[in-house]
Amino acid sequence: MPIQNVRVGDYQCGSGAPLMLIAGPCVLETVDQAMKIAEVLAVLNQRKDVNVVFKASFDKANRTSLESYRGLGLEEGLRGLEEIGRRAGLPTTTDIHLPEQAASVAQVCSLIQIPAFLARQTDLLVAASKTGVPLNVKKGQFMAPEDMRYVIDKSVGSGASGVMLCERGTFFGYGRLVNDMQSLVMMRQLGVPVVFDATHSVQRPGGLGGTTGGNREMVEPLSRAAIAIGVDALFFETHPDPEKSPSDGPNMVPLDRFTDLVGRLLRLRATVSELDNL
Repeated sequence: MPIQNVRVGDYQCGSGAPLMLIAGPCVLETVDQAMKIAEVLAVLNQRKDVNVVFKASFDKANRTSLESYRGLGLEEGLRGLEEIGRRAGLPTTTDIHLPEQAASVAQVCSLIQIPAFLARQTDLLVAASKTGVPLNVKKGQFMAPEDMRYVIDKSVGSGASGVMLCERGTFFGYGRLVNDMQSLVMMRQLGVPVVFDATHSVQRPGGLGGTTGGNREMVEPLSRAAIAIGVDALFFETHPDPEKSPSDGPNMVPLDRFTDLVGRLLRLRATVSELDNL
């Protein structure tokens, strides 16, 4: 099935387009700190072989513990995302958890992210689709890749301007995720661009008791596999000091290592493209 490319701001994601890179901190802590990350991403965005979208959450509504930091909230968070996008010259994305958040987010962001735990929530998908902003829907850790066709049907049937599907690992017993790379191929066969979420794929849910653990050393090997298979976009969370991040620190890429990581992946993608054209 031909791929329906998705327009995100001034970018295209899909067949024949540069790799889309969705990246940023897990959660907004301060605008100044997020700008430091966005400035690194803006430099990367000067390359012709990659299009960068800045990502950060205004609210982490699915934290393990009631005491965990959740973010700046909807109003302050969206003001921050608007400022970051304007100053860095990057389109932005964030995740929503409630249907009533969709319209406000659509006024600021070029892409709406649907969290994996909520991929089956019809009201959320319908509200997001009606905004006219494209969606990046993360496959539920409990869902088969072929079942994401119903997510596409719900979204397109509700007026979505475009849908991307994101792989972020599948539950394997308690406290561990595994990646079935077949799902990248199978979801792309549904006719939409596919994103590989490299940092959430190495999470260990609840692995640190009241918080989520992870293994960032597996981020690059899995990303290389996804690039070799032929994904349209990669998703990363990065932070200047992951050990001090209030969310997802163990699986985030340190900011000072991020540019080199992306450079290696883009060289691999160019090689894969050459092989495909032989």
